[in-house]
Amino acid sequence: MSDEQAKAKTTKPGGDSVFGQIIRKEIPAKILYEDENTIAIRNRNPRAPTHFLVIPKTPITGISAAEKEHVPILGEMMYTAKKVAEQEGLSDGYRLVVNDGDHGCQSVYHIHMHVIGGKQLSWPPGTD
Repeated sequence: MSDEQAKAKTTKPGGDSVFGQIIRKEIPAKILYEDENTIAIRNRNPRAPTHFLVIPKTPITGISAAEKEHVPILGEMMYTAKKVAEQEGLSDGYRLVVNDGDHGCQSVYHIHMHVIGGKQLSWPPGTD
């Protein structure tokens, strides 16, 4: 079992998250982009040469908790991912990943999108 799998097994929704603290600038992060609705930060444990996270400032615990009212912010997350991927020079492509729940290996219960690129990725992902 990986460290992320172990974290996902013990972490549960509720309360503040590390992403809330980053959004409020209570803990440091390498911010790549920020606007009124989203923030993009470098991943502390990258899985590829380029690996960053897109986080909405609206605290939604996960994609399974999203409601119709969240559609605009979910779309904005995708657009922010595209803008930052361009900024990061990912012209050959990249992957967007949203983990949800224990089996999805979600270890922080504030929805976020991983943007992974900078190398040839394999397919299918997440089958191991």
